[in-house]
Amino acid sequence: MRTIQCWVILLLLAAGCTSAPEKKSVIETESGLWELVWSDEFDYTGLPNSTRWSFNTERNKWAWGNQELQWYTDRKQENAWVENGVLTITARKEDLHGKEYTSARLRTKGKGDWKYCRVEVKAQLPAGRGVWSAIWMLPTDVVYGEWPYSGEIDIMEHVGYTPDSVFFTVHTLHYNHLEGTQVSGTLFDTTLTKEFHVYALEWEEEELRSYVDDRLYFTFRKNDAGFEAWPFNQSFHLLLNLAIGGNLGGIEGVDNSLFPQHYVIEYVRVYKKREA
Repeated sequence: MRTIQCWVILLLLAAGCTSAPEKKSVIETESGLWELVWSDEFDYTGLPNSTRWSFNTERNKWAWGNQELQWYTDRKQENAWVENGVLTITARKEDLHGKEYTSARLRTKGKGDWKYCRVEVKAQLPAGRGVWSAIWMLPTDVVYGEWPYSGEIDIMEHVGYTPDSVFFTVHTLHYNHLEGTQVSGTLFDTTLTKEFHVYALEWEEEELRSYVDDRLYFTFRKNDAGFEAWPFNQSFHLLLNLAIGGNLGGIEGVDNSLFPQHYVIEYVRVYKKREA
């Protein structure tokens, strides 16, 4: 298995991965200077670094509230492995605990929690009907109550039946998909599943901005709203996962002929804004 996965990773790298930009302690964007406070460059071999990541599994039996079809495993190398400079999250067609698929969901909760920051994730997305990959953030202490009261920030969502589009979405009490009031932006790019791209969020006290390769494609502003519309004044943590099916990913079914599916991440970097 390891040899096969190694060849998959090497082919993906050859297809679209340029060398990672040098990790700098300070970067400058149009909004100002940002200082690096947390990162994983995946410059090791093995399971994801346990000082950075935990495997999130506790809601497997409840399908995560989205009618997802996978079982997220705990520290299983076939579903999450670091090698050759990348983290690969792999979804497999295999039966486990009554589910037909396995995959992995990683989070930084308790190991990386931030309020106001810039998040960068360089990734190549899986291609296949039924896959649902994401880079997103949830509140660590749910200050205002359980979802959607304390909010959710979806930095990137991608589903296999629309392979050329990624979505940024904000969920709050006033704006969420259960009510059909979620606020989102869409970016179109034909290379999302063929090349690596940098997905970024800049989160400041009054505004959220989303980027792909430094192209701004969505802005969400506070506009003096209360927590019902802006709960983003508390610490959040980061999640990376590859789901199968579900209320969004499974709208057009699942193509079982395309497994395994690989979601490949080259680095994750988090910055805090340097005060003027």
